[in-house]
Amino acid sequence: MSDLEARFKTASEEVLKLSKRPDNKTNLQLYSLFKQGSSGDVQGERPGFTDLIGRAKYDAWAKLAGTGQEEAMQKYIDVVEDLKAKDQGA
Repeated sequence: MSDLEARFKTASEEVLKLSKRPDNKTNLQLYSLFKQGSSGDVQGERPGFTDLIGRAKYDAWAKLAGTGQEEAMQKYIDVVEDLKAKDQGA
């Protein structure tokens, strides 16, 4: 496991320990960056119109198509670090 992968894994664990849940926009950003970093470009079919949350997640991930996995991992780590800094300052 590379250093980046180890930091990515650590960040994914640390985000669950925040005292305050991130807002929906930030959660979608975290979800999409995590999926892009761990799985690459979006896969599967877009959920139907009755699955609003599934569609939002799919669309957020699809917007990152073409972003490299390492770049997505680093962006995910950066967002988590920012959230941790805000959490400690609160």
